[in-house]
Amino acid sequence: MKNLRRSFERFCYKNRNKGIPDLMLYIVIGCGIVSAMSMVGYNGLYEILCFDKELILQGQVWRLVTYVFSLSGGNMLMTLIVLYCTYSLGRAVEAKWGTFKFNLYYLVGILLMDAFAMVFDGHTWVYDFTTGQFGYVSMGIPGYYSSAIGTYLHLSLILCFATMYPDTQFLIFFIIPIKAKFMSLIYLAYTLFQVIQLTAPTMILPHNLFPVVALLNYFLFFGKDIQNLLPLSWQVKRQRRPRPRRPVYSNQDPIPFRPRKAEPTRVDHTHRCTICGKTDVSHPDLEFRYCSRCQGYHCYCQEHISDHTHIQ
Repeated sequence: MKNLRRSFERFCYKNRNKGIPDLMLYIVIGCGIVSAMSMVGYNGLYEILCFDKELILQGQVWRLVTYVFSLSGGNMLMTLIVLYCTYSLGRAVEAKWGTFKFNLYYLVGILLMDAFAMVFDGHTWVYDFTTGQFGYVSMGIPGYYSSAIGTYLHLSLILCFATMYPDTQFLIFFIIPIKAKFMSLIYLAYTLFQVIQLTAPTMILPHNLFPVVALLNYFLFFGKDIQNLLPLSWQVKRQRRPRPRRPVYSNQDPIPFRPRKAEPTRVDHTHRCTICGKTDVSHPDLEFRYCSRCQGYHCYCQEHISDHTHIQ
């Protein structure tokens, strides 16, 4: 798994400039147009782009992608702040990852949302207060999925940014400073609150887990880097085996004596007199002879060839 992730990171780095640059800019512009249309009372554009399982099965397949623009109306000021924050976070993540990996992140997130919504949208077991029993109905769920499916994907950028830059500070209401890693914890708490809020009698498993689907994309792309959101004392550090160090001696410590190996004697002559030790290198003008009466091979210079005691 480690080698697979390393190969994936290398592949993304080699193709980092491929894809749609400034993808977040186009998404924010599309969301702004849809929101503005909804604010003035025209919901036709939202109804064309939003996620709708029944219409997708009838052939309107563009809804599998265009739901990322389907933000319905609301407060204008709050919508502008949300769109600006989404754009800023997306640009920072894209600058860190590169165009290709950021596009791939959104594409995988879209596919995960599509798969979950296509499987579980349309019908669910809902509690009926009048009869006091659960019933298999199709009320409420399609509207929820169409309005929330794009929102959770955009909100996952908070976790992405906080994992890359955990100590970056935000100013809530332009006054209160808060670090990005604490902002991500607030988002996780909000996600848990959404799951609890959607639990029975509103929904039951697995429909109430829809807010968690966007987190699957985050865990898939970050892996063990998610521990950057935790305090340093909680993070698991990989222990490395200590390398043996060479001993360091101070001026007061005696350096251990290590005898050097004797170098072999170099022979730089051919003939050497057994009596006086002269060689053909030190005295090139002398002549050297070997005595035939001495036992073995013994060389003598011309001065001692006739005047020496024979070796027996």
